[in-house]
Amino acid sequence: MLFHLRTLLNNAALRNGHNFVVRNFRCGQPLQDKVQLKGRDLLTLKNFTGEEIKYMLWLSADLKFRIKQKGEYLPLLQGKSLGMIFEKRSTRTRLSTETGFALLGGHPCFLTTDDIHLGVNESLTDTARVLSSMTDAVLARVYKQSDLDLLAKEASIPIVNGLSDLYHPIQILADYLTLQEHYGSLKGLTLSWIGDGNNILHSIMMSAAKFGMHLQVATPKGYEPDPSITKMAEQYAKETAKVAAPDWTFLHCLPRKPEEVDDEVFYSPRSLVFPEAENRKWTIMAVMVSLLTDYLPQLQKPKF
Repeated sequence: MLFHLRTLLNNAALRNGHNFVVRNFRCGQPLQDKVQLKGRDLLTLKNFTGEEIKYMLWLSADLKFRIKQKGEYLPLLQGKSLGMIFEKRSTRTRLSTETGFALLGGHPCFLTTDDIHLGVNESLTDTARVLSSMTDAVLARVYKQSDLDLLAKEASIPIVNGLSDLYHPIQILADYLTLQEHYGSLKGLTLSWIGDGNNILHSIMMSAAKFGMHLQVATPKGYEPDPSITKMAEQYAKETAKVAAPDWTFLHCLPRKPEEVDDEVFYSPRSLVFPEAENRKWTIMAVMVSLLTDYLPQLQKPKF
């Protein structure tokens, strides 16, 4: 079972205990690229430039402002359907995707292992082609990243990673939106991770430097991140060491286990856990809109 404790603290140092392996990744310059997302898959943030990720966050902020703050109705996905494959149960991924897609006028179709068995009764290739003929996109929460890769290869519609053994990109988009809302910008922040080297950490490693953020990692021995992903991250990372900033904040992907963090931190004014959870909805809505429509945000682009 994954140990989901994580703290993303601005300029926080990880120096506690001898049973942790500490790594530091310092960014280069944020990347600049043209944004064209319609029709693409979202399997890992490794495949997206900094400007493309910023665009999805900008779109998230735009939808949140227009729908939540101004009360507008935006049926941007009217007439579109989404296949939702869940090999693993989830509260936030399912609820944010179903309610978000429906709020934009679309029709989400939830499929569990009682409805569909990837690669068991039907090949992944056949499943991808059937879903492509009946839905406009698929969000899949699966055990194996290789299943997502094959679905994307064989499908003619966008495939979105709702979680796999290697990556959890839609969680990190919500984290980045939460941090941007709190600090006003992402550039120059230091993210500090304490916990096992899991799919969430992998997604941070593939994206943080694209914003000009720095990353510090402390994992228990034997629970380090995937070596190949570490190698990719180190291609554009340099070592750094900082001390905790006075305006540090705490994030957690949920669900929380009592042994991971005490109430004093979890419910403190510095905790952004519940705004982070809400932002799962606005970011997945932005992902779907950006992959399926030509909509352009009307809100002024935030500072990243």
